[in-house]
Amino acid sequence: MAYTPPFNITSEIVNLVADISQQVGRLDASALNSSPQLRKQNRIKTITGTLAIEGNTLTEAQITAIVEGKAVLGDVRELAEVQGAIAAYEALPSLKPDNIGDLLAAHGFMMSGILMNAGAFRSQAVGIHKGNVVHHVAPPAHQVSGLMAELMQWLTQSRDHPLITSSVFHYEFEFIHPFSDGNGRMGRLWQTLILSKWHPLFLSLPLESVIKDYQAQYYQALEQADQQADSTPFVHFMLSVIAETLAQNAPVNAPVNAPVNALVDVTGLKTADALVALLTANPQLTRQQLADTLGKDLRTIGRAIAKLQRMDTIKRIGSDKTGHWEIIND
Repeated sequence: MAYTPPFNITSEIVNLVADISQQVGRLDASALNSSPQLRKQNRIKTITGTLAIEGNTLTEAQITAIVEGKAVLGDVRELAEVQGAIAAYEALPSLKPDNIGDLLAAHGFMMSGILMNAGAFRSQAVGIHKGNVVHHVAPPAHQVSGLMAELMQWLTQSRDHPLITSSVFHYEFEFIHPFSDGNGRMGRLWQTLILSKWHPLFLSLPLESVIKDYQAQYYQALEQADQQADSTPFVHFMLSVIAETLAQNAPVNAPVNAPVNALVDVTGLKTADALVALLTANPQLTRQQLADTLGKDLRTIGRAIAKLQRMDTIKRIGSDKTGHWEIIND
């Protein structure tokens, strides 16, 4: 093998791989695989998340409308970004992770409405700036083609677990920065593609949406990997995000001894949807009662509630001690 990206397989990484593998096994037979509507919702979350990381301000509701072929008012570039992401993710099942031609074609799908040179490697120097500070200078443009060929060869020949190789590839891709624009969304797309060849379940999981929830940590992990000159911190971060994505999409089964909501069937629902069902039936439920009913920890319940509040799905009326929840109907 001509090139091997530097990284270490730590005990934490081994444990995460084992945990994710177990979660994939449990999810395999879940409603996620059998529900076209659920897969559609997760694809919309994926597109919303990956574009939001890049500054796209269109909401999940607006992107849903675009997916459904409805007219949406918005910035021309942002609308084009959504159409490009839809095309790229629709093409994903037919693409090969180690094929340069497929990578360029996917970039063409993703960026054709935005870039004149969509589907081609960059021809100029690029760097990542935050304000006036340069955080990363990518390799010279004349090296990009060779570096990507070496990375693809490594991907083909690596004997490491796909969970690890997909994360290493993602980091190396961002380091090379092979395109003039769209590198972040392409790196996330390609990790999803690599994972989907290990297990097709990943075509239906909103991994990019969860990365958006941890956007600051995502960039910190990339910077830490740059500083260490190996991708280990980024691999650990991405595996943590994958584990979180699987946990959020795990079917929820209401315990039979949950007296406060014994008549509410939340079997097969994700945590957020289960919360809406429970709070619709009983707006007085506390976070602890919700956690006990769903068999989740308070931190998970808190994240799900915060997300529902950001989406204007629920709101709190009154104090935490004496108030109640209100479901907001569109």
